Amino acid sequence: MAKLGNVREWEKPCSTDFIGEPTRHVMSVSEKTPDKDRPSGLVQVLKAGAVYFLIALGAGFVLEVIRLEVVALHFSTRVAQVMEIPSHLLAMIIAARWVIDRFTLPPFPGIRLTVGLVAVSLWLILEWIIVLPFHGLSLDEYLAIQDPVVGTLPIGALGVLTVMPFLVGYRWDR
Repeated sequence: MAKLGNVREWEKPCSTDFIGEPTRHVMSVSEKTPDKDRPSGLVQVLKAGAVYFLIALGAGFVLEVIRLEVVALHFSTRVAQVMEIPSHLLAMIIAARWVIDRFTLPPFPGIRLTVGLVAVSLWLILEWIIVLPFHGLSLDEYLAIQDPVVGTLPIGALGVLTVMPFLVGYRWDR
């Protein structure tokens, strides 16, 4: 890095504020990380999708415990399921925004949708391999016991989980 006297290049004043004192250049995380250490391409998308899945899974786990232990005991199970959806959607919005910013994903729809597809794929694999056998159910039995009205909400939530990285990164002000 080139030095000018006692000031490094990235510490040079960029402009002045209203008082007249120079402001310092603020570096983002992506500028601080060397290019060789930054994941790129498919690896970056897979990592972002996995992190997005883990955040959504953690939020879902916490909300499921609250639903089962608090809301379902005082209200019906159906009301508890419906009340869980808005908070889970908010958690997905926050997680998608954080993953996009953290992994500095470019604003291409294909990349953002791939992150969502990775998360949904991991979610379905978890459901089919771990959750259903844990409850002693096959996929057909699980679908048979679902409520026709409320049972469609998880399918819609998976669709939202898929498209949320694209939606939070879309520039609506054009």
